[in-house]
Amino acid sequence: MKLPSGRRRRALALLPALALAAGALLATPASASAATPTSGWNDYSCKPSAAHPNPVVLVHGTFANGTDNWLVLAPYLESRGYCVFSFDYGQLTPVGLIDGLGPIADSAQQLSTEVDKVLAATGAAKVDIVGHSQGGMMPRYYLKFLGGAAKTNAMVGIAPDNHGTTLDGLESIIPYFPGAEDFIGAVTPGLTDQLAGSAFLTKLNAGGDTVPGVHYTVIATKYDEVVTPYQSEFLTGPDVHNVLLQNLCSVDLSEHVLIGTTDLIAFHEVANALDPAHATQTTCADAF
Repeated sequence: MKLPSGRRRRALALLPALALAAGALLATPASASAATPTSGWNDYSCKPSAAHPNPVVLVHGTFANGTDNWLVLAPYLESRGYCVFSFDYGQLTPVGLIDGLGPIADSAQQLSTEVDKVLAATGAAKVDIVGHSQGGMMPRYYLKFLGGAAKTNAMVGIAPDNHGTTLDGLESIIPYFPGAEDFIGAVTPGLTDQLAGSAFLTKLNAGGDTVPGVHYTVIATKYDEVVTPYQSEFLTGPDVHNVLLQNLCSVDLSEHVLIGTTDLIAFHEVANALDPAHATQTTCADAF
């Protein structure tokens, strides 16, 4: 079948992703490794304070890692008195550890291991989890199927693909490349798991978005070009707070990457979610 010219151009945009998947075919699976220790975070001698009794575990997004994704948010939270931890999950590729490409259920198991490590080191009873993109969705599998709800107080997702993404319609192009979906699914299942309607997401969201006992917050931007439509990020449940960034600051232009890596307005809302008893109004002024 011949595609219209506009769809052909969009289809060509998939080729870099297919090339990346081909590189991943040479990958050697690896277990999660701790992110590089940093000044002020990933300090396993940190003991939570009475004001902030739950250590914070940061979960990065696809293609990111446990250090670079959090160069702004981790110090932001640490300076506010939190014990903060991040880690890497994923598999090795020819260009190093590019994370989030393995089956998301396996990544959730790696998160489970990290949470247990943090709880053992800090003596805390529960953690708070903050994740970006896949890292804002994947922990929900841990909460729902791996016993994580008993160990988690709050789950904060920044631009999470909770109900999958259409990649602004690009997922409809994949069938025009015979075998492409099977190939990508075989070598980078962490990508196909995130497509709207995937078997993984169908299982994750069956029976409801949330589990009892966990406080959920979702922070989205209407300029998200990766998780589309952005409304699919929002959760439904009895203990859910869905936030659209532009309702806090209408001139905030952050898209999918910036909302999770540098946006101080979004990060103020993260702080509110972690300490709702002392929450303050989030406005454009928080950017400064």
